[in-house]
Amino acid sequence: MQFEGATAIVTGAGQGIGAALARALAARGARVLVCDLSEDLAKRMADEVGGVPFHGDLCDPAVIESLVGTARAQFGSIDMLVSNAGFALGEPDGPTSQSDVHWQTSWDLHVMAHLRASRLLLPDMRARGFGVLVNVASAAGVLSQIGDAAYSATKHAAVSLAQSLAIEHSAEGIQVSVVCPLYVATPLLGYKGTEGDRPDRVIDPTEVAEATLRGIEEARFMIYPHPEAQTYFKHRAADSDRWIAGMQRLRARVTEQTDGSDPASIHRFI
Repeated sequence: MQFEGATAIVTGAGQGIGAALARALAARGARVLVCDLSEDLAKRMADEVGGVPFHGDLCDPAVIESLVGTARAQFGSIDMLVSNAGFALGEPDGPTSQSDVHWQTSWDLHVMAHLRASRLLLPDMRARGFGVLVNVASAAGVLSQIGDAAYSATKHAAVSLAQSLAIEHSAEGIQVSVVCPLYVATPLLGYKGTEGDRPDRVIDPTEVAEATLRGIEEARFMIYPHPEAQTYFKHRAADSDRWIAGMQRLRARVTEQTDGSDPASIHRFI
């Protein structure tokens, strides 16, 4: 994959990992459409990287159609989709305590937004015999997120969708990658910037961006910015009962010392 002169859509690009990805792509010569729910954040980041701003709620299929239409009007063909937009709110009292609206929003943003954008972009990518589809999921998509079942379930679905896209379309020149970081110093975990004390394994968004682009260059499907996440995944696959028992012990520690409904509090125990 050559980034120089490539065109890319990056969602959730106003801050955090998405902003780091937009900067890294632009630094390598790519033209970037910066998409964010916030109009102000989208414009600020687009101005910074010399890109195109777009804002809107990606849970709405009409917004995704407008997103792709704007990218095509600005760039012509689209070489890369990086679906990074996401959110986590936690749950007050276990998996059943969050509303259907919360679950549906998680599904629409973490899974359907990528599917709907891919559906619109794939015909042209297949005709050209080239395209890159990247989903920034989470290590929760191969492990579990204590305190937010909707996040875990939909990130698992995002990984599964990426697998299906890779299986179905790789022979047509479509490269698919899924990114599964553990904890990253973003607003999702309560970090407003990259400065300040944090646990060693809470990494900077720029590290995720660099690992992602390196993985794309190497045409890797699974990209682990935290290498230990792959080791944890192997343990989970090898002995699920032991893995669940370990996670139950971790949950007990978290709920004893923090509000266990807040996913941002979990990272202090990794």
